[in-house]
Amino acid sequence: MLMFLALCAALYLLGAVMKTPVRVRLTMIAVLYGAVVLLQLVLPRGHAMRDSLGGSAAPWLMVGGAVVLILIYREGLGWLKSRAKPSGAPDPAQSGPSTEELERYARHIVLRELGGPGQMRLRKSKVLVIGAGGLGAPALQYLAAAGVGTIGVIDDDVVDSGNLQRQVIHRDADIGKPKVFSAEAAMKALNPYVTVRPYQRRLDAESADALFAEYDLILDGTDNFTTRYLANAAAVRHGKPLVSGALSQWEGQLSVFDPAKDGPCYQCVFPEAPAPGLAPSCAEAGVLGPLPGVVGAMMAVEAVKILAQAGQPLRGEMLIYDALWGETRKITLKKRADCPVCGNALATDGGAA
Repeated sequence: MLMFLALCAALYLLGAVMKTPVRVRLTMIAVLYGAVVLLQLVLPRGHAMRDSLGGSAAPWLMVGGAVVLILIYREGLGWLKSRAKPSGAPDPAQSGPSTEELERYARHIVLRELGGPGQMRLRKSKVLVIGAGGLGAPALQYLAAAGVGTIGVIDDDVVDSGNLQRQVIHRDADIGKPKVFSAEAAMKALNPYVTVRPYQRRLDAESADALFAEYDLILDGTDNFTTRYLANAAAVRHGKPLVSGALSQWEGQLSVFDPAKDGPCYQCVFPEAPAPGLAPSCAEAGVLGPLPGVVGAMMAVEAVKILAQAGQPLRGEMLIYDALWGETRKITLKKRADCPVCGNALATDGGAA
């Protein structure tokens, strides 16, 4: 047993030196444990190797069972903590802002288009951000800094070193950590007055309907068309505005898809996903490091405008930013009457917003 523990410690430390994700290190230890138990079960009694490992599978199975129980307990406790609110904690939607909050948001409050009422709307709002990567990272930071009361973030990925060139909400010390928990820690450190709800899982049709019903606005920072179409369909079903952004090399684009306000939905503009290879991911084509910061921050701006009822959001328009040449342009987007997602959702004729 001591030899096994020493070997486990060596594997873990070696992985730490090589900056291997924690999940990979634990998987290696689990494989080693499985091999030990298998040897205990298949080798005959009295075999030298079996004797060197204790001679019986029972102690190993007991240790494994205890570890499983501890992990189940930790996961259950984390799940409860993510959904529980301390009994003594004030509800932002019910209580007034503190003096510190008024000072924190003073630059918002003096804006004529925002003011105190707009800041209170932000404080009472709930935003769900899909993806804690390139676009999600700056959007989450600015939504938290702006004082959006409740921010949900859903992502099933973990931080790796290749993310840190652009996903500025994460740090080198977060490598191997789930992105949603790394983002949660950063947002709470930035603004303790916001509530953060991390969901460490991939968005699917079932979870989308359950989650979207709880939030006022959805922000899509994903990098694949499957999730974009799924998020768009769920947002249309629930009548929630969808702030969507995309990146490619030196160029970014964003728009607000809101058929409930007579605008087009995502599938009106992109009826079907492009053929494989025509729209490569950032990992395949590359992306300028600061570009997600620019586009993600603009997505946060659109979210603030919608929630605070300020200005004119990008409904029925797409903003395109070319970082290589320092140019921006806007194009008009029109609703399609034959759109399978939103074509029959409104009684209007589907004109441009």
